[in-house]
Amino acid sequence: MSTLRERQLNALKQMLNLNKPLTKSVASEPTWKVLIYDRVGQDVISPLISVKELRELGVTLHVQLHSDRDPIPEVPAVYFCAPTEENLGRICQDLDNGIYDQYHLNFISPITRQKLEDLAASAIQSNSAVNIHKVYDQYLNFICLEDDLFIMKHQQSDALSYYAINRGDTKDTEMEAIMDNIVESLFSVFVTLGNVPIIRSSKGNAAEMVAKKLDKKLRENLWDARNNLFHGNTGQVGSFSFTRPMLILLDRNIDMATPLHHTWTYQALAHDVLDLSLNRAVVPENTSPAVQEQKTKTRVCDLDSKDPLWTEHKGSPFPTVAEAIQEDLDKYRSSEAEVKKLKSSMGLDGESDLALSLVSDNTQRLTSAVNSLPQLMEKKRLIDMHTTIATAILNAIKSRRLDSFFELEEKIMSKSSSVESKAVMDLISDPSAGTPEDKMRLFIIYYLCTSQIPDDEYKRFEAALHSAQCDINPMTYMRRWKGFTKMSSQYEGGGTKTVSMFSKLVSQGSSFVMEGVKNLVVKKHKLPVSRAVEAALGGGEAGGELVWLDPRAARTDAAARARAAKHPPPTDAVVFVVGGGNYIEYHNLIDFAKQQATSGTPRKIIYGATTLPNASQFLTQLSLLGEEIQ
Repeated sequence: MSTLRERQLNALKQMLNLNKPLTKSVASEPTWKVLIYDRVGQDVISPLISVKELRELGVTLHVQLHSDRDPIPEVPAVYFCAPTEENLGRICQDLDNGIYDQYHLNFISPITRQKLEDLAASAIQSNSAVNIHKVYDQYLNFICLEDDLFIMKHQQSDALSYYAINRGDTKDTEMEAIMDNIVESLFSVFVTLGNVPIIRSSKGNAAEMVAKKLDKKLRENLWDARNNLFHGNTGQVGSFSFTRPMLILLDRNIDMATPLHHTWTYQALAHDVLDLSLNRAVVPENTSPAVQEQKTKTRVCDLDSKDPLWTEHKGSPFPTVAEAIQEDLDKYRSSEAEVKKLKSSMGLDGESDLALSLVSDNTQRLTSAVNSLPQLMEKKRLIDMHTTIATAILNAIKSRRLDSFFELEEKIMSKSSSVESKAVMDLISDPSAGTPEDKMRLFIIYYLCTSQIPDDEYKRFEAALHSAQCDINPMTYMRRWKGFTKMSSQYEGGGTKTVSMFSKLVSQGSSFVMEGVKNLVVKKHKLPVSRAVEAALGGGEAGGELVWLDPRAARTDAAARARAAKHPPPTDAVVFVVGGGNYIEYHNLIDFAKQQATSGTPRKIIYGATTLPNASQFLTQLSLLGEEIQ
């Protein structure tokens, strides 16, 4: 069963093959071409195809649409960009200047009839219409980061952020434009999957607006016999099983604590404390205080599905990752020692009979050793990379005492043990613990998960936050938000347990020691998003609180819903959070799907969101909303 990522990758490869079906001969003898993309196209391609893979697909040169480009004759030019006025203006300029002989125009989302006519008129005027070989709508207006994780936008993602959707002065026309953007991207996701979903959404918020608009768009396409995109025109079989998938649209307001929560798993920690975006982490390498005043050196690390340690441990607790790095290092050293041992055993006088017999005996071993060298070098590179990332994360944990924040927040959110306000106050008042942002995040979680905080106690906390130089603006918004929302018993059954077993050393040029850091093992528990998904798929009482829409049904009334209820509920789901997602929820859903599989219900769950802000960016959005209220 192909994943969303595989299907988007295949669509891109076919596009780079000048929109001809891919065959084995294509892989061996590609057509050489130039790739021209805009910022949106670059963001779609970069997590899926490396520069090396572009070369293998015949791309000799890849450049930005709005950069200065020299004419290249006799080579096809593949354009991959959004059909904006600015981009179309530049394409018309290229046609006018005759930069290329062949133009293959691929638009990330559908180009309107009017824009297409304007483009045709411009091509005729510049006498270059004959050079335009094909114009394609690709329906690839989303960024697939992993097999089961996608977002709408990376560049200029503020336009789809929680702040943009919830600010008070958003005009109706602006909100319509935001919703239309989201619907267009979700429509692209389902065209790529080749399936029409059953739609469920939370009520009375942006998610319901998206649900109704998407239902309308899917219906219009299904009723258009000439342009129906779901009748196998995509040339691919649906990615899901025989049952149709369920699209579960949720609003960020379903859970405001998780995006601010300090975390303890590898990928989520990298996103929280490092600059991680589009599967690329920028890691500071200068870690000693002596060089902090100098300009910090950084290293760019690509994290992808071809890296076995990343694939296996991105959702693992941080100490487990450190152990895995140590194990990989031990295996690498033993392999390296074998090669060295073989080399020394061959280092005899080349003309002696003994040497000849040894060469004969060791030929197979030597061939095996030589063949394994590239894999060894790659393994060494990955170990070095993960050691660099893990060391940077560990330095952040130690300097900010993130383990203490994580442990206390888990206790608050899980309600597994009564957390006294004194413990929260002590951590906020401790000058050696965390940054002002860390303290603000902790207090917001405490405020959201505590049913009632007396006014005098709240004022004491506010004074302590002021003393810790915290920006109080987010609380202005959160107090109003909590007044409108029921937050009681949102979190349950979580918590952590502390185990004292880990103090290994990875001696890879840097001391990677967990001394002074708690080794916390995260207990598995369902977050509000996972519980909403479980209710929707299981048809429980909570599932009844969600709006129900079926684009394939002639009617969407109670009778149609009752008929659908007689059929078995879908096992597959696309969960989409309007207003921004996070890696904590993503891994929680993966764990939920694994639990379901072990209990005999195999589930395929894809997680998507408008954007993927880290906790600091989300806190800034709350601060801006708080400023508006004042």
